[in-house]
Amino acid sequence: MSANAELSPEGWVREQTEKILEQGTTDGVQVMDRPIVLFTTTGAKSGKKRYVPLMRVEENGKYAMVASKGGAPEHPAWYFNVKANPHVTVQDGTEIKELTAREISGDERAHWWELAVAAFPPYAEYQTKTDREIPVFILE
Repeated sequence: MSANAELSPEGWVREQTEKILEQGTTDGVQVMDRPIVLFTTTGAKSGKKRYVPLMRVEENGKYAMVASKGGAPEHPAWYFNVKANPHVTVQDGTEIKELTAREISGDERAHWWELAVAAFPPYAEYQTKTDREIPVFILE
């Protein structure tokens, strides 16, 4: 991944990312016994690379980024980075890909939301905690 990317100031997120970087793989790094992948985004204002570990939601080589922020009323900071700079690096295991993100809606979002909840059931609860529809990006 990017040698000059910034780690999250959030302790547990930083620890996950450091473990992935140290091991060279996302394998074995989990949240609630569920696998994660490591995304590298580009800051909307700063232009700096930033690591974002998220739940692994994948289908046929495409990945989803779910902007849940645990059901908070506002989007996570990385959401705005991806909107401004949709070229994202994805590390799944030891495989690294450069993909392009797009926010989805309608039936496509419904399909990917179902996959996301299957991959990480707390997403369903997070949606009940907020008035915003939790955004989903597809990376392909």
